[in-house]
Amino acid sequence: MSVIAPCITVETIDQYQAMLQKIAPFAKRVHIDVGDGEFTPNFLLPENQLSWPATWEVDIHAMVMRPQEHLAALINLKPSLIIFHVETGINMMPIFDQIKKAGIKAGVALLKPTVPSTISDIIRAVDHVMIFSGDLGFYGGKASLMQLEKVRLVKAINPNVEIGWDGGVSVDNAYTLTQGGVDVLNSGSAIANAEDPALAYNELMKEISKHGVI
Repeated sequence: MSVIAPCITVETIDQYQAMLQKIAPFAKRVHIDVGDGEFTPNFLLPENQLSWPATWEVDIHAMVMRPQEHLAALINLKPSLIIFHVETGINMMPIFDQIKKAGIKAGVALLKPTVPSTISDIIRAVDHVMIFSGDLGFYGGKASLMQLEKVRLVKAINPNVEIGWDGGVSVDNAYTLTQGGVDVLNSGSAIANAEDPALAYNELMKEISKHGVI
């Protein structure tokens, strides 16, 4: 069954603490963004300031140009999953090996222009592939549902890989995304900017739990 993972995309420790308090009552799996101001246009809260409740399953999405410089600190946090972008242009395979040796799942994120067939070796090597349809470093991206075609292409390469989606998740498209094969729907502004974040989360959960009628 698919899951909703609230996103934390913030620039300061005060914003981070506020988001923790906002989603703590209902969050189970959480997606935390890290940005270096180079791969992303802005700096997000660095990994050395991150912490979270022990009950959470945490995915860290590292939007950084030089993954190796962040790897040790990210591994030390012991999240469930670390996601790097393939578009850094470096050889990611040794990095994924280090992540897995630490007992952490390895993930790769694909920006809109990236074609799965061009990174088939990486897709076979990772535990998670995230289809990125948002705006790097910010809440409020729009979901380009044309990107759903990548799910089929990724699954043809690695049928067992978990599929994530980042960008524009809402009650209007959550069901479509799950029906398209997305396992983890990372929700940013739909929860973070809601008047009632718990209600927004529950509405999204309701959408992805619907059963289609044939």
